Amino acid sequence: MSDRRPKVEVWIVLALTLGQSGVYALVSLIRKATLPGGIGNQTATLNGSQDYREVFDLVYQVLDLAFAFVPVALVLYLLSLDDVRERVSHRLGLDRSRPGFDLLSGVGLLALIGIPGLAFYGLGRLLGITAEIVPAPDLTYWWTGIMLVLAAIKNAVLEEVIVVGYLITRLRQLRWGVPAAIVAAAVLRGSYHLYQGVGPFFGNLVMGLVFGYWFHRTGRVMPLVVAHALIDIVAFVGYLTLADTLG
Repeated sequence: MSDRRPKVEVWIVLALTLGQSGVYALVSLIRKATLPGGIGNQTATLNGSQDYREVFDLVYQVLDLAFAFVPVALVLYLLSLDDVRERVSHRLGLDRSRPGFDLLSGVGLLALIGIPGLAFYGLGRLLGITAEIVPAPDLTYWWTGIMLVLAAIKNAVLEEVIVVGYLITRLRQLRWGVPAAIVAAAVLRGSYHLYQGVGPFFGNLVMGLVFGYWFHRTGRVMPLVVAHALIDIVAFVGYLTLADTLG
């Protein structure tokens, strides 16, 4: 494979997916910083309601969930075009060959990443450089918890397959060194969280470094998907439960 095709491909994929999200997140950060009170007085809602009518709120969320997997299908298809006999799912460690390892590793990564992530968020709130994160919508229905769990799984699959599995694989094919590829993927991960503030940027940067190194060492994305999904499920459903209890 010549260098030109994968370079162009990477730029197109990023412009269509999480690179685009990073640009919008940067603009959102600047906007929040220039509002009265600065970033610390702003909020960032992660799973807001999309319509005041229940049926349309559900329809929009289901559609968003379904279409979010299209970029994942795209990058897996692009990787399948490589002149490699090995199946893409096996190359990225997305197969079901090691379920026990993937689950236990995912739980371990959850513990490793969860505490520093909370620390960065708390420090950012204290310094006024992180917005208040609202993981669950104000309007809740019987299906809200289910959709939050599915949203967590969607985030995990989308980010880990594209940012770790696809991007690091392509950068390595472009003869980037391992450290450079891992750092680039980690910076991308941090960039599309900038709308939450500076603290989440650094928290996700650290997460990206750990996850990128894990993928380099093990060749498996599945434990990262498990860990990421668990982190978001705890945040989303935990917030919803506490909000209902306190409310």
